[in-house]
Amino acid sequence: MIFTPRYTESWKTIPWTKCHRIVFRLQMRIYRAAHRGDFKRVHSLQRLLLRSWSARCLAVRQVSQDNRGKRTPGVDGIASLTIRQRCQMVDRSRDLESSPDGIRRIYIPKASSKTELRPLGIPTMFDRARQALVKQVLEPEWEAQFEPNSYGFRPGRSVHDAIEAIFNFIRLKPKHVLDTDIEKCFDKIAHPPLLAKLNTLPVLTRLIQGWLKAGILDKGEWSFPETGAPQGGVISPLLMNVALHGLEQALVSAVPKRIGRKCNSPGVIRYADDLVILHHDLDTLHKLRQTAEEWLAGMGLRLKPSKTRMVHTLNERNGQVGFDFLGFHIRQYRVEKYHTRTFRDSPGFKTLIKPSLEAQKRHLKRVKEIIRQHRGSPQAALIKALNPLIRGWTRYYRTCTAKKIFDRMDLHLIHKLQQWAKFRHSRKSLGWRYRRYWQQRRNAMFFTDSTTCLVKYATTKIERHPKVISAKSPYDGDWLYWGARLSRTPVYPKRKTTLLKRQQGKCPHCGLRFIDGNVLEVHHRNGDKNDSRYDNLLLFHAHCHDEVHG
Repeated sequence: MIFTPRYTESWKTIPWTKCHRIVFRLQMRIYRAAHRGDFKRVHSLQRLLLRSWSARCLAVRQVSQDNRGKRTPGVDGIASLTIRQRCQMVDRSRDLESSPDGIRRIYIPKASSKTELRPLGIPTMFDRARQALVKQVLEPEWEAQFEPNSYGFRPGRSVHDAIEAIFNFIRLKPKHVLDTDIEKCFDKIAHPPLLAKLNTLPVLTRLIQGWLKAGILDKGEWSFPETGAPQGGVISPLLMNVALHGLEQALVSAVPKRIGRKCNSPGVIRYADDLVILHHDLDTLHKLRQTAEEWLAGMGLRLKPSKTRMVHTLNERNGQVGFDFLGFHIRQYRVEKYHTRTFRDSPGFKTLIKPSLEAQKRHLKRVKEIIRQHRGSPQAALIKALNPLIRGWTRYYRTCTAKKIFDRMDLHLIHKLQQWAKFRHSRKSLGWRYRRYWQQRRNAMFFTDSTTCLVKYATTKIERHPKVISAKSPYDGDWLYWGARLSRTPVYPKRKTTLLKRQQGKCPHCGLRFIDGNVLEVHHRNGDKNDSRYDNLLLFHAHCHDEVHG
């Protein structure tokens, strides 16, 4: 019997608000059942969600309208879907027994390496829709079980939460640090232990096993992997977190919690495959490294030797003080006893987190490339190209001690802009070029063409980021907590956070609350994108914005 959905005549007639509520209520019930350990109830609710027409509609819309990589085709060459094809895919996605299609391999450059490439596996649009559906089913169950200091690829958690967790662990006492990386984590995960750890419904086990072993088309040649999860799939980040689940507990259990009256527990902070282990005793840290290597070997993984180092947050070790993590440099500095709290067994110190030197170099290199590319362009075009880059970089680092670095970045930028102006007007004087391209605004000189101004690094305010509560999850239904966090997230620019507060965290088109992971877009009421008054702006979901514009 062929299932014919009720709303096949038009994609827009689907009651999306009702679909969201149905799916989220089931996900909350799965989360609560998993939290209390009732896995029989979890599996029953997961079967119900797998059969849900609402869940399949949301999965198809996510991969065909919301995802930023929606235009990247798989081996079938399909990069977009018409309204009729979306409705057909909703019906087709009921089939969870058919074999997965092959995966197309592409390569993108790594941000941290000049020559190394990151391999991505792009599934077909149909498999992406099924993966999004399976992720809706499995994620609430595992969010109730994941360890408290796992932050990568999880809803409601970010890089800044991981950095804040490190700060909280070292702020009272200097620590030895094992800074490491799991080598080729996505490519080396062993399939049998991963599937055993999932312990899910048989139909999902068979489907996930098919995705893990699907053929990969790389430069015209097919290969069939024995290990790994294709990096680039919708469900791959969740599978990686499942594979690494239990590492923190194994490390914490490897040492006694207390020695006398002193706490002896290590700090284990993981963001995806980046790992930091902290402890006040160096011998214990060596033991923890061995424990981590033994645990990872059971999943077919190992620590990357070239990125594994032992350092100290306050004292020099191996020619280094402090460490870099996720683009931040974390270090402690000695100060006089009157400038900080002191302890019996440690001198006075303070903890400062700054943008790493490598991150600064990469950013300045990118700024230099843009300025060089616009040597013959109008000033307005240069400002338009630089402003998003500067805003994004300062947003990422506005939660750390970056004020002096922002001032230094402004000096570097002014020097490069002066060279740009000199190239254009080599026969003019420095004063003439300065008057031509700089004007005084708000008691300061700005690089401007009288219409738009170049953003200054130093105008960004430093704001402390509150760490997420370890036991919280977006599936617990605490809208007050998650709405307040979303309006303060350092990921969004000030305009979006202001609109979030003005709209009380709701989309004015569909009436649903914004949640972490939603793609948000700014809508101009009168259609004039140059009119950025707040009375003219609304914040929509990406799919709602598409509907408004037809």
